[in-house]
Amino acid sequence: MSEFRMQKPEEQEQIVIPDETGEEHLFEVLFSFDVDSTGNSYIVLAPAGAYETDDEEIEVHAFKYEEPEGEDIALFPIESEEEWAMVEELLNTFTAEEDEVE
Repeated sequence: MSEFRMQKPEEQEQIVIPDETGEEHLFEVLFSFDVDSTGNSYIVLAPAGAYETDDEEIEVHAFKYEEPEGEDIALFPIESEEEWAMVEELLNTFTAEEDEVE
């Protein structure tokens, strides 16, 4: 892995994702990273406002993504066990660092 971008909650980018009925949902980008060996990029999202609640657990969503120049980001499901393991490891790192900040 060569690039790993983490963003603090106050600096987060937001993405709108429509569901199967067309209703749009706002998500905040927790972090994204690229894997040189595969050429794939991944993004981890949480529902907008998740940091503003007192809930101990925040539901997160992870996707493989492509961002062609001049086009909207395209999200794809993560399908392999290896990819999920990698995302979970980085998510654990992210949450551990968030806990240290608090």
